[in-house]
Amino acid sequence: MVQITMVDHMLYFELFFQGIVQGSIYALIALGLTLVYGLLRILHVAHAALFTLGGYVGVLLTNATGNFPMAMLASMLLVGLVGMAVYKIVYEPLLGKPPFIALIASIALFIASEEVFRIIFGPYGQSYINPPLQGYFELPGGFFLKYAEALVIGLSVVMLTFLGWLSGNTRTGISWRATVKDPSMAQAFGVNIQKVRYMNFFVGSALAGAAGVLVALLNNLVEPSMGSVPSYKALAIIVLGGLGSVRGTLLAAMAIGIIESFGTIYLGQYLDRDALAFAFLIVVLMVRPQGLLGAK
Repeated sequence: MVQITMVDHMLYFELFFQGIVQGSIYALIALGLTLVYGLLRILHVAHAALFTLGGYVGVLLTNATGNFPMAMLASMLLVGLVGMAVYKIVYEPLLGKPPFIALIASIALFIASEEVFRIIFGPYGQSYINPPLQGYFELPGGFFLKYAEALVIGLSVVMLTFLGWLSGNTRTGISWRATVKDPSMAQAFGVNIQKVRYMNFFVGSALAGAAGVLVALLNNLVEPSMGSVPSYKALAIIVLGGLGSVRGTLLAAMAIGIIESFGTIYLGQYLDRDALAFAFLIVVLMVRPQGLLGAK
């Protein structure tokens, strides 16, 4: 009886950590969507294409140089710049139009990006030649965690903590929050709205690029359709957290990651893993239509 209890505890511990790992990935992806929606009220579906691009850049640069940290930084920089270009070319001309027009443009860009990836990188995906960080280390209780999984959690905490500090303690962060609350008033006080928008897209896109590199590392695979599931799951997360709420997005991402991890074991015979996120979304929205931390 004691042995069964110990096994159960180890299983719960492992499922919890797997949920945190997955939730960290979701948080990096969905936070960029939240930043864009909070500033422009645009559902940036093409954000998932930037996630896939980050995965490709990380894998190809690591294979070419053998330097994974450099590949990670280069991927974030390149994807951040591409995100700024997407804003300039796609969204800026549509700012005065109804929101559904920008949404249609974003969906079209996402679909087109998948085909571009398929043409440039091939239809079968790319993998690391010598996958980095594939070893394990032991945690108290006899639980083993991959170095790659530890990196996902650690980097996510560092990036999100830095973003929180940037938002609350720097002129850039204060300008961003002022622009979200009242763009006209912020502009009247000298805030460069255009600069804030570019920075917003750069940061959100760089986070998506980092998430793409980390997912490619965990799966040792990046393929043209890699962004398909994150594209709609990230949308579910920002709705669940409360549209425009950064804290709500982080809470929802972790909740979805943990629920999927446990649900795959205990509810897998009834619901697909990806369906669990939407089942949870429906239940929460029935109780709180504004989301977990959304304004009423």
